[in-house]
Amino acid sequence: MSSLEIRDLSVNYEGSKGQSTLALSSVNLSIAPGEFVVALGASGCGKTTLLSCIAGFIQPSAGSILLDGKPVLGPGAERGVVFQKHALMPWLSVVENVEFGLRMRGVGRQARRAIALDKLRLVQLEKYANYPIYQISGGMQQRAGVARALASDPAVMLMDEPLGALDALTRARIQDLIVDLWWQTKKMFFFITHSVEEALFLATELIVMTPSPGRIAHRFKLDFSRQFIECRDSRAVKSSAPFIEMREKVLALIHEDSGAAHG
Repeated sequence: MSSLEIRDLSVNYEGSKGQSTLALSSVNLSIAPGEFVVALGASGCGKTTLLSCIAGFIQPSAGSILLDGKPVLGPGAERGVVFQKHALMPWLSVVENVEFGLRMRGVGRQARRAIALDKLRLVQLEKYANYPIYQISGGMQQRAGVARALASDPAVMLMDEPLGALDALTRARIQDLIVDLWWQTKKMFFFITHSVEEALFLATELIVMTPSPGRIAHRFKLDFSRQFIECRDSRAVKSSAPFIEMREKVLALIHEDSGAAHG
C-alpha cells in the first residue's frame, strides 16, 4: 500500500517589490496507510499551503513529496481533494457530480454510474442520487463532495476545512461519518481544521503548526477516533476526561505558539 513522505519541504512566495514570504520551512512528515493526520494551528501557519503542495497545486521551493516512492509533480487522481466550498456543479444531479471526474477520464457510463452510486451509499446519500445538487442541504452537498473525491479511489484523501461552513449539529454528524469512511476505506487522510475538538476526534496523529514561517511544532498520537468506532458514541468520547485534558493542552500550546509568533 502507498505511503506519503514529505521531506524538508519549504515554500517561499515571491511578492511585489522583490519581497518574499516564507510560508513553510523544513517540514517533514510521513503518513502511513490507514493513518488520519490532522493539521491544526493559527491562521497563517501554512496548513493550506502544505495541503496544496501534497495535492500538486503548488510546487515547493525546496524539498520533495513522495507518494508510493514517486515524486508529486502535479495534481493526480491518486489524491482526492475536498475543499471548504464543495465546488459542485449546480446544473448536474448528485450522482452526475460524483461521477464527473470518472467521465473526464473516459470511464464508461455504466461503470462510472456503478462507482458513483457505491460512493453515495458510503456517505449515506444514495436516496438523493438523482436530485439536482441545489436541492440538497449544505451538509449533503459536502458529503457529495466527499463521495466525488472517493470515486477515483485515491490513495490519500486531502480535506481543507471541509466542515467549516456547517452548523454545529451537522458538523458533528459528518465528523462521525468521516471517521467511519476512514475506518472502512483504510485510506490515508490529511485533514485541515481550526477546531481543536474536531482535530482531536478525527486524528490518529495531530500536528500543531506555528506561523511565520509554518513549521510543525508539536505531534501527538491519538486514539479517540478508534474509541468512537468501538463505542459509537461521539458525545461520550468528546466529554471524557482524557479528551478534555488533551483539548486544554493543545489549546494552551496554540495560544503560546501564536503569542510567541506575534511577540
